[in-house]
Amino acid sequence: MMANKIIKKKNNQIHSYHLVDPSPWPIFAAIGALSATSGAVMWFHYYSGGAWLLILGLIIIVFVMAAWWRDIIRENSFEGNQTTQVENGLRMGMILFIVSEIMFFFGFFWAFFYSGISPDLGTGSVWPPVDVNVFDPWGVPFLNSLILLSSGSTVTVCHNAIIEGDRPVAIISLIITILLAIAFTAFQVLEYMHSSFTISDSVYGCCFFMATGFHGFHVFVGTCFLTVCLYRIYSFHYTKENHMGFEAAAWYWHFVDFVWLFLFLAVYWWGGDL
Repeated sequence: MMANKIIKKKNNQIHSYHLVDPSPWPIFAAIGALSATSGAVMWFHYYSGGAWLLILGLIIIVFVMAAWWRDIIRENSFEGNQTTQVENGLRMGMILFIVSEIMFFFGFFWAFFYSGISPDLGTGSVWPPVDVNVFDPWGVPFLNSLILLSSGSTVTVCHNAIIEGDRPVAIISLIITILLAIAFTAFQVLEYMHSSFTISDSVYGCCFFMATGFHGFHVFVGTCFLTVCLYRIYSFHYTKENHMGFEAAAWYWHFVDFVWLFLFLAVYWWGGDL
């Protein structure tokens, strides 16, 4: 009887907000995150079973991502729960998330500039530190800059094509964006493979690999985000008026471009040519 009353109240709601259904995915996401982080710490300290716990946690996280996003896509695209009020809330949530990510990278830039402007005896009182052969900024880093900026242009073309209802152009431009993102990641992996220093080589190596590594992880997440959007465009999920999912992905991708410009100027160019 109580369940029937709740359903009746939900179906007869007189507001424009989306009252979500009970979901098991938050608790499963928490279990996956706890397993992954605990397994990673155990693996780093050579405890038996740490690697397997890490893998299990990552599998749970990937499963939860697929299942949870499936539910969100169904609620928005097929159940009509994405009202104007809901879209405004999603936009504000995405903006706040990107601001938090900017603060995250701000910490890496702060550490890099703090160490580079006033190097101590641990780095030989010079920056870059003694015996650290830094990358040539006009090699692979500059090529990756061109690739990422080009991907920002193609994702904008895709956005405009969705607004204009030009589905073929939207699909082609988004495929190009994803291919450029994969190329960027491949070149960054190649750069890491040929690095003459590691994350344990002074504060420079730590700041370099933490900043560029986390940016690379964000590129991977953004690539997955855009791939899901490509599937949704192909499946006619987006319309001229309702494509908030792609807007969020495009904003996230422009944020990735923005951070890389600062990484190139600060870490590769300024930090390498002092």
